[in-house]
Amino acid sequence: MRGIREFIYEEDGIAVVEIILILVIVIGLVIIFKSKLTTLTTDIFKKINTDAGKIIK
Repeated sequence: MRGIREFIYEEDGIAVVEIILILVIVIGLVIIFKSKLTTLTTDIFKKINTDAGKIIK
């Protein structure tokens, strides 16, 4: 019975490690593609602003 309890408690730390690894990968991708992401978001917001102006008028 004690071994089962230890196994259950031991597995809790794995979730933290997985989250940290996912965050590291996402941050790495953002750093690598920063200029492309900036250009993409700028273009998207420009398009939203121009299209919103057409709707209002």
